Amino acid sequence: MSLKAFLSANATAVENRKVVISDRFREGGMAVLWEIRAISEAENETLRRGCTRQVKTKRGEMEKTDNNLYIGKLAVESVVYPDLKDAELQNSYGVMGADSLLKAMLTAGEYAALLNQVQEINGFDKDMNELVGEAKN
Repeated sequence: MSLKAFLSANATAVENRKVVISDRFREGGMAVLWEIRAISEAENETLRRGCTRQVKTKRGEMEKTDNNLYIGKLAVESVVYPDLKDAELQNSYGVMGADSLLKAMLTAGEYAALLNQVQEINGFDKDMNELVGEAKN
């Protein structure tokens, strides 16, 4: 084995994925595809830190992550298209902020479908047993 496999030039890039999140958004009679991307661990760490607070307990302070806030921010950072930061799009739904826009645009089921796609492209859908199995093959 060689460390060359780990060099940046040899790493396989995670390609953006185009998916149908909702058939309610149509253009030319066809459902509009959303584009999502994987984020880096550095971006993920920044998101997690922004969703983590110090909470007082009987034993002192501990960190608590707001998982709903985190997954919403992960979705926002992973969506490439539509541009969730577009002011016209936000204004059309009467909201400010990309996270609020997603929740206004999508039904509960559509939002869940988006979150599933986002988790999958970011590698959160695989458990350790699957990863070990892939490594053995």
